[in-house]
Amino acid sequence: MTDPDDLDGLAARLRSAGIVFAEEEAALLAEAAWGDALDRLVERRRAGEPLEPLLGWAAFDGLRVPVDPGVFVPRRRTELLAHEAARLARPGAVVLDLCCGTGAVGLAVATRVPGIELHAADVEPAAVANAARTVAGVGGTVHAGDLFAALPDALRGRFDVVAVNAPYVPTGRIADMPREAREFEPHVALDGGDDGLDVHRRVAAGVREWLAPGGAVLIETGRTQAAWTALLLEGAGLAASVVADDEIDGTVAIGAAPR
Repeated sequence: MTDPDDLDGLAARLRSAGIVFAEEEAALLAEAAWGDALDRLVERRRAGEPLEPLLGWAAFDGLRVPVDPGVFVPRRRTELLAHEAARLARPGAVVLDLCCGTGAVGLAVATRVPGIELHAADVEPAAVANAARTVAGVGGTVHAGDLFAALPDALRGRFDVVAVNAPYVPTGRIADMPREAREFEPHVALDGGDDGLDVHRRVAAGVREWLAPGGAVLIETGRTQAAWTALLLEGAGLAASVVADDEIDGTVAIGAAPR
């Protein structure tokens, strides 16, 4: 039976499996469980499972966001998407967290800008259930379905801010991703098609009718893909720009609708 006070021993077991931040992870796992349950968590982490579903939460923008097994884990780079969405939102704004996964972006925006009307949507049932728990405390509503088809018609033309964390990894690059992503996260949340932009094309093609006058869509994208994502937004009649944060390796393309 593992002693949760033996953090050095826990860290050594994790380090032997090639886990880089073994000391930090050992402390978090010891906080989450003890005894045989802790042993099982350590062995699952050593086998390659992502840390966050084992803990049941992920750190995101200073928050602990619930993470269920089989749901895409929010990355730190995505905090830029949340920050930019919050910058454009105001109390009373109607905000959509599209391809929401855990609902981390929506929760972060609602926390930074109290009083928004928050909606979230995802095609994955596990993500919908996860996000519903995440945003319940901020009054959010989660919809199930494929992109804008998930939304009721009553929301058409009402969104002031649409934040999108759609998949943008090119299909051929998924094999190069860390094992914890490629084996334990849903491929629908990773696979962006041949060039990584398939879902971005669909978002750009459909978003205009869902935006309020002067509303904006923000799409997380890759650094090398950002210009192409921006061109897609321009092709939809939106004024496009790109924001990047080198510290967290985040890149966001923004498309603003005319007023």
